[in-house]
Amino acid sequence: MRPYNLIILTAIFTLSRAALAWPQTEPGKGAPPQYRTMRYTSRPASDARNWQRDLRAKLFAILKIDDLLTKRDRFAFDGKEILFADRGTHLVKELQIYSTPGRRMQIIVTVPTSRKGPVPAVVCIGGHGSNQYSPYNEQTVAKDISRVKADRIYKGFGTILAKRGYVTISTTVSQHTVYEDGRLLMAERLWDLIRCVDYLESMPEVDSSRIGCAGLSLGGEMAMWLGAMDERIAATVSSGFLTTMDNMEQNHCMCWKFEGLRDLVDYADIYSLIAPRPLQCQNGLLEPAGQFYVPLARQAMEEIRIIYKDLDRPENAMLDVHDEGHVADLPGLLYFFEKHLYRNRWSEPGDARP
Repeated sequence: MRPYNLIILTAIFTLSRAALAWPQTEPGKGAPPQYRTMRYTSRPASDARNWQRDLRAKLFAILKIDDLLTKRDRFAFDGKEILFADRGTHLVKELQIYSTPGRRMQIIVTVPTSRKGPVPAVVCIGGHGSNQYSPYNEQTVAKDISRVKADRIYKGFGTILAKRGYVTISTTVSQHTVYEDGRLLMAERLWDLIRCVDYLESMPEVDSSRIGCAGLSLGGEMAMWLGAMDERIAATVSSGFLTTMDNMEQNHCMCWKFEGLRDLVDYADIYSLIAPRPLQCQNGLLEPAGQFYVPLARQAMEEIRIIYKDLDRPENAMLDVHDEGHVADLPGLLYFFEKHLYRNRWSEPGDARP
């Protein structure tokens, strides 16, 4: 027998013995976790919409806010004004409203002073370490020097939108404490944003068919969640967040994760719930590997585009790759909302910006 034949036979024998000796897993015991069981794959449009409906229901169930969804019409906002200011181009109000029957939340609302009829509105969302003032600059709200520096990454997008004639609203979702027993952190963050949309719908100044949302970092994550779970959102900008859950398991705050989430989805699947409504994700070329790295964002966006193609709106999903790092791309954000909230495809022919 030739030497190399002997080597091959020895290797096969060794591997066979190892396989026989490997502990056999009993069914249902010690099996590896089954991640992403609701992963989106291409299918006919009607089946895609059924997938969205089923996944949204499953996510609401594991978020444990089904009860709030069914009874939110039964409790009023009971808004209490804390601050009012006239900034020339826009009015600023700070209020407290009821988020749940047992908890109040604080919000900032801006209303343009010059408008013709109801106008578009945007929910503006800050990230880690932010508060309800963070999306705005000092032309809207007063800030100390440390807050001004911390909030530079947002580029005052809330103020710019307010000056351009949008109604805006913001609240704080950066907390890491659960407010009410039996709730989840991510669920409370999402619920407060849903209540912001409720409040916008109640305002006569707002065209409720043209409500968008935008956020950076954790705010980009929450914009993803709000756009995915609240179908009243007509256009979503998710900045500095598009990635994968595997990446978020390493060197990131784990506040994003809760029981049952990874069993169902990855981020691309959550973003897919936004389809066919317009979606812009923003990732900077200066983001390092391990953060919100552009190659990972491109990979995730290719997965998101599958459902947009299935729903015949491939042009509505876009990845804005800009030259900076972990910051909002203000020109991209403004262009996106001007296109989709002031002059979107569902507008009446000849509809012009108010």
